[in-house]
Amino acid sequence: MLRLSLNVASTRIVLLNGHSGGDAAGKVIEAFGNFLVGGNTAVGLVVFVILTVINFVVITKGAGRIAEVSARFTLDAMPGKQMAIDADLNAGLIDEAEAKRRRREIAQEADFYGAMDGASKFVRGDAIAGILIMLINVIGGLFVGVVQHDMALGKAAQTYTLLTIGDGLVAQIPALIISVAAGLVVSRVGDEGDIGGQVFNQLFSNPRVLIITGGIVGVLGLIPGMPNFVFLMLSSILLGLGWWRWQRILAEAALLQAPPAPPQPVMTEQQEASWDDVIPVDVLGLEVGYRLIPMVDRAQGGELLQRIRSLRKKFAQDVGFLCAPVHIRDNLELRPNAYRIALKGVEIGAGEAYPGLFMAINPGRVAGPLEGRETRDPAFGLPALWIDASQREQANSLGYTVVDASTVVATHLNHLLLSHAAELLGRQETQALLDHVGKDSPKLIEDLVPKLLTLSVVQRVLQNLLDEGVNIRDMRTTLEVLSEHAPQTQDTLALTARVREALGRAILQSLFPGNAEVQVLVLEPELERILAQAMISGGEHAAIEPGLAETLLQRTATLAQRQEDLGLPPVLLAPASIRMLLSRFLRRAVPSLKVISNNEVPESRMIRVVGTIGSRAAA
Repeated sequence: MLRLSLNVASTRIVLLNGHSGGDAAGKVIEAFGNFLVGGNTAVGLVVFVILTVINFVVITKGAGRIAEVSARFTLDAMPGKQMAIDADLNAGLIDEAEAKRRRREIAQEADFYGAMDGASKFVRGDAIAGILIMLINVIGGLFVGVVQHDMALGKAAQTYTLLTIGDGLVAQIPALIISVAAGLVVSRVGDEGDIGGQVFNQLFSNPRVLIITGGIVGVLGLIPGMPNFVFLMLSSILLGLGWWRWQRILAEAALLQAPPAPPQPVMTEQQEASWDDVIPVDVLGLEVGYRLIPMVDRAQGGELLQRIRSLRKKFAQDVGFLCAPVHIRDNLELRPNAYRIALKGVEIGAGEAYPGLFMAINPGRVAGPLEGRETRDPAFGLPALWIDASQREQANSLGYTVVDASTVVATHLNHLLLSHAAELLGRQETQALLDHVGKDSPKLIEDLVPKLLTLSVVQRVLQNLLDEGVNIRDMRTTLEVLSEHAPQTQDTLALTARVREALGRAILQSLFPGNAEVQVLVLEPELERILAQAMISGGEHAAIEPGLAETLLQRTATLAQRQEDLGLPPVLLAPASIRMLLSRFLRRAVPSLKVISNNEVPESRMIRVVGTIGSRAAA
């Protein structure tokens, strides 16, 4: 706008004072006119038209097209970028603040290219205005000179054409610079660094470009008839810059390859042992062999860290509390492809993984054999094979379940987290869980802990639930039941039984979704009587006669396996008085068996007995 205002002012001076001579509009306009016209008005017009064509047709039109296409593509890509941000947010890879920042960047990018699309129209209009102003100056100057100042037509044409061309050139040079600047801004790629630094680096960072260009200019300078001095001077400057840049690169490379200086020995006094020397044991630890390091290194494209983050988030959503983070470290004592999962410093699982290979797991119903390295799924013990990526499609077509190495380790870790959920719920996690519930139900927490129950009792009740595979997501119901029965008893087993009864609908829902029929195993009445007497006589430490215990285990394992083969969860329905005894006794032999009491089954659910345990034992 400032340039256009100066152009209007110079036009006014040309039309008012042009009849007085070539310097009427100032020495700058006269100098530009004389330099390009050179005594020939036609040549001046041609040069002016060429500069205008370069600005209008080449630079302005190209920059406008780039801005238009960039704006269109940026707007088209916005929905996909927004969906990617939402996916990362839902997967737990970023938090809400980072998602807002990324959305703001996308909006700024769209606004920038939209603004540059409009700005290119301004630049294009500026070039058109320069042409129109020149025509107005010539026609208006002839009119003013001939009509108002009685100048001869030839004299008026020469005078006003000289001034118009000088004025137009003074205006077109900054217009050309503005157009080039706009073209550079819209055609840049990448957002790192300012555009001036990018242009400088692309022109002068590579010494080969400078040396080759200097050599070509030097060869042109040796041709007879060429402006030898100018060409040879430019060649010397370019070759000098290239050599200087080459030496800088060699010096930097030598500095990087130089061995580090040996550390100077520092005389320090031997310090006494302190509590800082005591290293706490990680709650959850994952140790990997050196060949598995790329799986946990994000710089090398490892996906395991991301999977573990997603795994902890899903664990918190499914089980009801946030477990401790998994500390990952390499262990050179392990086999190269081995890994080990530890809970409070004690190994709870181990296996091997092969990055780049896939594990084809046999679910029991495959259409044919497959070549590969035989192994077993570390999470569930199913037979499996390690296969190449080229065999993946074949394995899928044969009915194998194919997963990569990162998924194998993540699935194994997830299985161990679920099976050891009770041990992961420590005092700190319990307090954090109560604090979280207290945000919505502060009165409930205030009345329960520590007025009615201590934190350790609440923790033990929650651990009892987790031990038997019951999630603790419904903390409101759990705490309300504890508040109701805490004045009558402080026994954790009794409180657990009351909570299970209140959560009976959710427990049955997890085993038999919807309103499906509840298919259960039951005990014969005589066996129920024997176990009830054992509970009365032994209490929490009740014992079962060895022969009866062995028969009970065998019969239960057989019926539970039959239920699993049918695709149904093995569930044993027992009286509330002996439910805890049976659950603890059968858990080690049949881990998949769930023992529920009659009080936990809602009245609306239909029960069907599919097996009876104890006929031989009772006999």
